[in-house]
Amino acid sequence: MNTIIQSLAGMTDMTEQVIATDFLLAAKAGVQNYAVAITQSVTPEVREVLKRQLSDAIKIHEAISEYMISKGYYYTHDPQRQLMVDLDAAEKVMKLQQP
Repeated sequence: MNTIIQSLAGMTDMTEQVIATDFLLAAKAGVQNYAVAITQSVTPEVREVLKRQLSDAIKIHEAISEYMISKGYYYTHDPQRQLMVDLDAAEKVMKLQQP
């Protein structure tokens, strides 16, 4: 979707929020996967490599979270407000499906 169509449809911020959310979820999955892999690895060398990768994945997750918080997309300490953001996003997506 180009910028003009996004602006007309009111989707500019929504698109950014969706991309950031997808990136955050992928980073979270990466953290979880590295943690599981560390517990299942059998050699100290492999565990050390995985620990470094886990550390990097945590830093990426933190950076994305801070970005989303600064943009008002993510309210980690206010679940009620986060619920409202999520419901608003879901409503916008549902409207896109309607003719």
